[in-house]
Amino acid sequence: MSRRPDETRTRLVDAAERLFAERGIDGVSLREITREAGARNAMALQYHFADRTGIIQAILDKHSPPVEAGRLALLDAYEATDRADLRHLAGALVRPWAAKLGDPAGGREFLRINADIAARPFPADDPPSWTVPTESLLRWRELVEPNLDPTAVLLHRRHTAIAYVAVELGRRPEPRLPGGTP
Repeated sequence: MSRRPDETRTRLVDAAERLFAERGIDGVSLREITREAGARNAMALQYHFADRTGIIQAILDKHSPPVEAGRLALLDAYEATDRADLRHLAGALVRPWAAKLGDPAGGREFLRINADIAARPFPADDPPSWTVPTESLLRWRELVEPNLDPTAVLLHRRHTAIAYVAVELGRRPEPRLPGGTP
């Protein structure tokens, strides 16, 4: 029995990881991914994943489970202690993602793609699975907030709002008049 469809699917995911990491998830055509994967059928990506959202979800599904499991394990370890240790909580947030830096099976590419998703200008247009916090992130937030100075939390929220507005407004293209004049 041939395993060719699974091999093609894997090659498509690997090619999409590389190209999306290099040029962003909106900077690569599905045709380029199919060509990079060496798929003979021009519709191979659509067959396996339906569309761009499907291939991106496949990349997230490949990498997110170990990140989620790692973070949950670190949070379990934190809760097993009786002390409030913000360093431990910071590690629980960062270490599972940082572990992907050493993953030769597309770990660095996943981190770039994940950052691209996090910085998207119109996240409301993305599927909920890309934008809804995971169980571990919700749990992390519940554990960290009581350990923070309320004034620091307010200042951080203010800074985040200002930074978000500055970045988002800076990304907006100039309106063009007919004829290409700004």
